[in-house]
Amino acid sequence: MNIVEFCVSNMHHGTDKVMEKLELEGDVDVIEYGCLGNCGECYLSPYAMVNGESVFAAEADELYDRIKEAIKEQESERSALDKLLDDL
Repeated sequence: MNIVEFCVSNMHHGTDKVMEKLELEGDVDVIEYGCLGNCGECYLSPYAMVNGESVFAAEADELYDRIKEAIKEQESERSALDKLLDDL
């Protein structure tokens, strides 16, 4: 299961709507924290952590798309690594 983490202090960028949309989809675990320790990024733009990796965007709608992209890329990388390990 993929984990997407949001900072409550970043909600003024509209990330609350992205978080709600992801929660409704049910294919990721969505976690909201008081602070993720990325205050500079949090102040400047919408962002989330996808499986521990920061994902940024200019707008909240774009953030949703980037989160979904990051999940696909990470799953592809995990699949390739699993295949490599199986071949050993």
